[in-house]
Amino acid sequence: MTRNLSSRFTTGTVIVFIGLLLLLSTTGAVEMQSLWGWIPALFVLIGVWALVRSEFRNLVGPVMIIAIAGTFLLRNIGPLPDGVIGTWWPLFIVLFGLLIMVNRSRRRQRTRLEGHSSGEVTAVAVFGTDERRPVTERFTGGELVAVFGDARLDLRDTDVKAGPAMVETMAVFGDAEVRVPEEWNVKLETLNVFGATTDRRRDSDDRTTTDDPHVVVTGLSLFGDIEVRD
Repeated sequence: MTRNLSSRFTTGTVIVFIGLLLLLSTTGAVEMQSLWGWIPALFVLIGVWALVRSEFRNLVGPVMIIAIAGTFLLRNIGPLPDGVIGTWWPLFIVLFGLLIMVNRSRRRQRTRLEGHSSGEVTAVAVFGTDERRPVTERFTGGELVAVFGDARLDLRDTDVKAGPAMVETMAVFGDAEVRVPEEWNVKLETLNVFGATTDRRRDSDDRTTTDDPHVVVTGLSLFGDIEVRD
């Protein structure tokens, strides 16, 4: 039940917020045009909540949501001119790349401090499929990016010596799948915006997922799906 709490909370919050806006409009309490301009503020709050909830382990998805929604909010309420976003939107791509680099640096620094060699894997699927099945006794983390595609990471031939390993996922109109050994504990810290993160392991309701996890799955599902299987 708790594994789907983030998805339900995020989707439910968005629906409740929109419902309240419509209610204020239909009752004549507030002009609808001014209300819609504040919708990006909701996504900024959701991004901040995801950052705090994950103790800043889930970095890429929440920061991107905060940056994009915050920019549109500033445009809607006045500080930014209308043409700014159309001219400077490539900066979002630059930010995305920088966040990925920061995440890699953090993982490698943690690995060096613990005296282990890096065992990382990356799978990127853009309008296609990318499947990776590493074989290592010192898996430290990885990245899954699925944009209109399927990215799959199979960890059943790996082991974690100094956990938890961090798997950063990004599913945008795509599917990201992480397969783990049956005995592993998995902690999910994803941000789901009109998407879902699902634990489909056998007997997953009886597993411990918060104490001493072998792997932490973080990231963002935006109109996409993130699944954990065994």
